[in-house]
Amino acid sequence: MWLSRAKKYFPKSNNTIIRWFDEIVAYFDDGTTSGTVEGINNKLKLIKRSGYGFRNFENFRVRCLLNWHFN
Repeated sequence: MWLSRAKKYFPKSNNTIIRWFDEIVAYFDDGTTSGTVEGINNKLKLIKRSGYGFRNFENFRVRCLLNWHFN
């Protein structure tokens, strides 16, 4: 297997490919990625950062819901 031969030259990359092999194959088989989920997580973190000091969780929740309903 080409991955075994590459381990000698790229040990860190080899371990990364082994850890993420199922996800890599899923991309080529189905075209699926985690891009949508990553985008949602990034947006939530941005709202959380900009809303530092919300008095309660309900304010944060409403801001998140408004973001996806009106954008």
